[in-house]
Amino acid sequence: MSLLKSLTSNPSAFNFKPTQSTMAQTSPYRVLLRTACSPSRGTNSVDLFYSRGISSVKVPTFSSLSKYCTYSRDNICSSKRRSRGPVMAEKKASEGIKQEDGKYKHTVDLPKTTFGMRANSSVREPEIQKIWEEKQVFKKVVQKNSGANFILHDGPPYANGDLHIGHALNKILKDIINRYKVLQNYKVNFIPGWDCHGLPIELKVLQSLDQKARNDLTPLRLRSKAAKFAKETVKKQMSSFKRYGVWADWNDPYLTLDPEYEAAQIEVFGQMALKGYIYRGRKPVHWSPSSRTALAEAELEYPEKHVSRSIYAIFRVVSAPAPLAPSSLLQEFPNLCLAVWTTTPWTIPANAAVAVNPKLEYAVVEIKPLPEHGHSSDGTKKKGVGLVLKDEKRPFLIVASELVPSLEAKWGVKLVVKTRQLGSELENYRYIHPIDNRECPVVIGGDYITTETGTGLVHTAPGHGQEDYVTGQKYGLCILSPVDDDGKFTDEAGQFSGLDVLGEGNTAVVKYLDEHLSLIMEESYEHKYPYDWRTKKPTIFRATEQWFASVEGFRHAAMDAISHVKWVPPQAENRISAMTSSRSDWCISRQRTWGVPIPVFYHLQSREPFMNKETIDHIKFIIAQKGSDAWWYMTVEDLLPTKYRDKAAEYEKGTDTMDVWFDSGSSWAAVLGKRDSLSYPADLYLEGTDQHRGWFQSSLLTSVATKGKAPYSSVLTHGFVLDEKGLKMSKSLGNVVDPRFVIEGGKNQKEAPPYGADVLRLWVSSVDYTGDVMIGPQILRQMSEVYRKLRGTLRYLLANLHDWKTEYSVPYHELPRIDQHALFQLENVVKNIQGHYENYQFFKIFQILQRFVIVDLSNFYFDVAKDRLYVGGSTSYTRKSCQTVLAAHLLSIVRIIAPILPHLAEDVWQNLPFQFITEDGSIAEYVFESRWPISNERWLALPVEEINFWENILELRTELNRVLEVARTGKLIGASLDAKVHIYTSDASLASELCELCAARNDADTLHRLFITSQAEILPSLDDEHIENIPYSGECLIQGKNKVWIGISRAVGSKCERCWNYSQQVGSFLDHPTLCSRCHDVVALHMPSQVAAVS
Repeated sequence: MSLLKSLTSNPSAFNFKPTQSTMAQTSPYRVLLRTACSPSRGTNSVDLFYSRGISSVKVPTFSSLSKYCTYSRDNICSSKRRSRGPVMAEKKASEGIKQEDGKYKHTVDLPKTTFGMRANSSVREPEIQKIWEEKQVFKKVVQKNSGANFILHDGPPYANGDLHIGHALNKILKDIINRYKVLQNYKVNFIPGWDCHGLPIELKVLQSLDQKARNDLTPLRLRSKAAKFAKETVKKQMSSFKRYGVWADWNDPYLTLDPEYEAAQIEVFGQMALKGYIYRGRKPVHWSPSSRTALAEAELEYPEKHVSRSIYAIFRVVSAPAPLAPSSLLQEFPNLCLAVWTTTPWTIPANAAVAVNPKLEYAVVEIKPLPEHGHSSDGTKKKGVGLVLKDEKRPFLIVASELVPSLEAKWGVKLVVKTRQLGSELENYRYIHPIDNRECPVVIGGDYITTETGTGLVHTAPGHGQEDYVTGQKYGLCILSPVDDDGKFTDEAGQFSGLDVLGEGNTAVVKYLDEHLSLIMEESYEHKYPYDWRTKKPTIFRATEQWFASVEGFRHAAMDAISHVKWVPPQAENRISAMTSSRSDWCISRQRTWGVPIPVFYHLQSREPFMNKETIDHIKFIIAQKGSDAWWYMTVEDLLPTKYRDKAAEYEKGTDTMDVWFDSGSSWAAVLGKRDSLSYPADLYLEGTDQHRGWFQSSLLTSVATKGKAPYSSVLTHGFVLDEKGLKMSKSLGNVVDPRFVIEGGKNQKEAPPYGADVLRLWVSSVDYTGDVMIGPQILRQMSEVYRKLRGTLRYLLANLHDWKTEYSVPYHELPRIDQHALFQLENVVKNIQGHYENYQFFKIFQILQRFVIVDLSNFYFDVAKDRLYVGGSTSYTRKSCQTVLAAHLLSIVRIIAPILPHLAEDVWQNLPFQFITEDGSIAEYVFESRWPISNERWLALPVEEINFWENILELRTELNRVLEVARTGKLIGASLDAKVHIYTSDASLASELCELCAARNDADTLHRLFITSQAEILPSLDDEHIENIPYSGECLIQGKNKVWIGISRAVGSKCERCWNYSQQVGSFLDHPTLCSRCHDVVALHMPSQVAAVS
């Protein structure tokens, strides 16, 4: 059986086990052998190459390459300077240059292919995608695959606008993985999804309406418009994802607004509720006045440089604990106050206590004025000293002892310490509330009370802070929150009623405190502050009646589940662990209309919620049939199970909807748990790093709470996309990269050309996505150039196999040594790349492809091969052996690039000059039917001695090219074929190997063919008689130890008209006097001697 036939019909036929004595043991991180010749370039983002060495085999690393592989910037070993007739004919033909007819032109086997050098991606990629869709290639390949299922569960993007470059990065990463798994015989089922509920979509609808239309908007009308908008956006986004070349079940995606999805979500909620994990409580939550709803942590962002109005306020102490009364601080310091610091003055009306750290030391200080004080400015901070510091009767203050020096400097006063006490001794002192004259206690807080900022005493308002709430629960404090949905003070705030707490309300509180001698200082304070991620406006902490998921009830199980998941990169585990271990209960209710309702009824009189298994199951059944709109248009009587309908008049429906993170966080149940083609848990979740507190966590919590395990076996996270300078993209900076423009081009197609989807995909593969990644015009140009060179390599392979048939393949053991070595290199590359696909390290694949396919093959094997391919004779052994190797390279390279560059791979496949037969005997019509290249251990079993031998040859060839360049500069030669090479080495073993090549039985292995010179000889010595007529020479060290002398002289003999090699045999043949003996033999098969004879 021929070699190529074994590749296409039974690749394992040649997987013989080599003996230990001859087999080179390679590690899975086997790298390529050193290149024979590659241009010296500056390192940039696409020129890097990661490598590791080989265990037990001496293969040089690329770091050692520079020790001997030296080139000039104009690429001294380019084929242009070593060019010969057929090569130049090929180049000119490809460029459309008309050539003069030569008598031997028809005897030269020039490359032929219909595969264009230009991708024409704007036309060709959509054509290929249309073929895939019409022929249902994805579906058919998956159905034919016989391996296990592979489920990459798609995290649903919001259906609220156009896609950005981050979406492209995410979906293309997923597609690369899925396509690789398809080639690996997995049954890949990828169901794309969309998040269709929530405020982003509701806001889009409201923004499209005028005020009158908004006023006339009923909940059902709003929901109808929101659903329509979401579905239209899904269609647009789906079209873009398809254009990226993403394979998915586009005919049956999952939408969170689908009735069956909503029903599954209700089921998850019900299971958590029945296990006691869902409760209703009045707790402080993140509240967005601009959106008029509660927010989860994942719906917040913390922009830098938010400026708050911070104040130092004082509360007058009025009593001490009874046991301490006779000897309390008040006895010695009757005008005693607690000094507190806060960045939210508007929460002072809700103050219920002052908290201290029991372990800190506190001091009673007397305020002494300095010569000058008043309004001042410290840099950009605006300061204002309170009236109390100007009053003659200044109070004594209690502050943390450690902070006395810093407070002196900040307030511009002298603080004289009168006495000290531990915080624990201050518990149960009482003070007068500075606004409504209530008595409030001093309480013991937690470790959140430090001396990093402030005074060491914390103003505590349980209705406006999580830590305050916990402390308030401990002491049974009243939970005050006199703020409404719009972020304005309620009547409960008295004189501040109606004022915006983040604006004029804040100002009014500060002014009141100052006028009543309760303000020491006000200053601006720059810090991070939570903003609504949708409206980009500040939020507040506000106690409201909300529904919560009690994370505490299953926190330990969640932490355990995290430890059983594979996290990529590994540090992602630390991040989600920290977030899960420290998070508070999850507020899952939202005060919005567009969402899945919380299925609860409230008693009209007691306001007690009514919800049990029967009511939840009944509502789940209704929603599965009619969708969640039913909650709004059906009556309470119809929504209640039959047994409760007689009490329907006593109840009303709740109006809260579920947090959208609960929507998407239930996708494992609604999608993985409901579709026959899928399975739970998923093999992989893949999203941006921000999803550690978003979808990854919400999915984890709902799954652990109901199923006791994580919904995923592995999680992969990627960073954000920045511009080329590492800056965040924004319209104001003009640095936004739109994936649509990358593919289709911008208005000015010279400045923003249409690169196509494959160049965008190539960029995705080139970046280390474990951190933030960069993209921009320069990077895209680099990617386009890499793509062009890769396409050129594949075109070379196709063109030189135009007359190839599988039955022409040469058995491995009959291949020339250079060809066996080429297969060794190829198999190492395939093995390496497979390992990187398995580990999701696509940027390493990009680097290997760039180095091997674009540089190593082109600069050595392809360059050397042109002679025997073009002029060696159509049926010659050396040409067939070379084509055997080229076919192996083409079939391997096209398949290993297919997951990353599917359009290019399919385009190549459709231009194959021969059919590919799969293991089961069928013809692979499409590249993804061909499967991943099967490992060929025989190719890897190249003896260690042979590997070292080719290292020497490649290194010697590199140094030879340097001397050839000097000779060319000196006008001795033009092309390298004008030269004869003379080599001397004192190393007997190396000399013997070189002599063996000079006398090689096959033309492909001869030394002068490897050097692309006309002649080569090994000198016995450097005596004058051997070197006196050699005008150019140089010396080098091979492997850092073997000294080699290289000489260049003019080639002897005459130039062959057909191959341009010099030979003393030219002129020896009467019928073809201008040919060398090799060309004479080839031509004799093509043309009768009487036609070619020249008198």
